[in-house]
Order: sequence, then structure tokens, then C-alpha cells
Amino acid sequence: MPKLPVISGRELIAALQKAGFEAVRQRGSHIRLRHEDGRVVTVAVHTGDEIGRGLLRKILRDADMSVDELIALLK
Repeated sequence: MPKLPVISGRELIAALQKAGFEAVRQRGSHIRLRHEDGRVVTVAVHTGDEIGRGLLRKILRDADMSVDELIALLK
């Protein structure tokens, strides 16, 4: 299993959008994305901050994605 990448919220949102997620609403710095099959994730976008490892794992679990799939989407 590869290591989790260190990425920002914007990079994560771009990768999730490639995977079929669509931004449905935003409240402050938190953007909610929904997939057509019903999966929902919330990503915080704070300028200059990367997403922590624990939070990234939680988002990947909610999105039902593996670390390998995320890395492939980031390329």
C-alpha cells in the first residue's frame, strides 16, 4: 500500500471531480461533493494548508476510494 500523498483541499477536489463527484454546495471554506451513486464527501479548503492524514483517510473512506485510486487521479 502506497503512502498517502500530502495534498491541499483544492487538489483533492480536482481529483474527486475527475472521479465523478460534483460540488453541490459550499458553506464557508467547506465544499460538499456528491457522486451520482449517492456518495457524499466534505472537503475543507483552507488557503496554504494541506489536508491532514487522518482527515484524508476519512474522506477516502467516505468516497469509497483507495489510496492507489487517489494517486492515479492526481496524475
